[in-house]
Amino acid sequence: MKESGTRTIAIRVKPNSRRNEVEKLEDGTYLVRVTSPPVEGKANEKVIEVLAEYFGKPKRAVNIVRGNSSRHKIVEIG
Repeated sequence: MKESGTRTIAIRVKPNSRRNEVEKLEDGTYLVRVTSPPVEGKANEKVIEVLAEYFGKPKRAVNIVRGNSSRHKIVEIG
């Protein structure tokens, strides 16, 4: 059962970017640029941190549901 206020979004990650930022695309997905490399989960950690800041939530409220090793991910934000 989902908590009220929880949303699921589709994102595309661009690792090794010049800066950390989130951009909402026309199709409703989000492009998340992170400075971290896609090695040993570092990019995923940074994605969680950047999304938490963007949505004004604590890091523990952001969870990668699907796509841990892919650039296309499904993320749940509580």
